[in-house]
Amino acid sequence: MGRDERKRGSRGFTLLELLVVMVILGLLAALVGPRIFGKVGKAKIKAAKAQISLLEAALDEFRLDVGRYPSTEEGLKALIEKPADGENWDGPYLKKKLVPKDPWGRPYKYKCPGDHGEYDLYSYGRDGQPGGEGEDKDITSWE
Repeated sequence: MGRDERKRGSRGFTLLELLVVMVILGLLAALVGPRIFGKVGKAKIKAAKAQISLLEAALDEFRLDVGRYPSTEEGLKALIEKPADGENWDGPYLKKKLVPKDPWGRPYKYKCPGDHGEYDLYSYGRDGQPGGEGEDKDITSWE
């Protein structure tokens, strides 16, 4: 095989071409990545607010049937399982028959009677601790 025949037969990429492509992909990831991850945090906050609204609707439906909100001890589980003294309970009040966890994988906090209304329903956000700013801020039913 002559030299010209080998050149025509090899159609691979050179190491330099591969390195240039990798550098370009790295730069794109560095520019786009932070923007995408920032939106993920905001989306989780919006999801938590939406879930709290749905749980509030289920709690209101429970109250219409039973005449009271579930106690702190009964918790949100009373929305899917009949409590001991729930005579007129007509649940489950959640479609999937399970109480959702917040977007960070932790159970929602529920207290009845609440400090801010008839009940308090909230998530501590990303950090799982009271208070915080940004994604760590508490998501509540009373704000």
